[in-house]
Amino acid sequence: MLSLLAATEPSKVPFFIAGGLLAIWAVVLSAMGLRQPEFPFNGRGQQVVILISVVLVAASMTAAVASA
Repeated sequence: MLSLLAATEPSKVPFFIAGGLLAIWAVVLSAMGLRQPEFPFNGRGQQVVILISVVLVAASMTAAVASA
């Protein structure tokens, strides 16, 4: 019975991947911001950083809810 219950549980792999990508993105952003105080250089760069961050957060949240 326990193996049947485990087989119907949703996979948490998508959450681990999305969460890992978000964590890597956070480390990259902090490293770039510490090394270059003028990062992200202009308004377009700022929009790109925000867009990537929003997409990664949304993917992590969606994967977390789907695997709960």
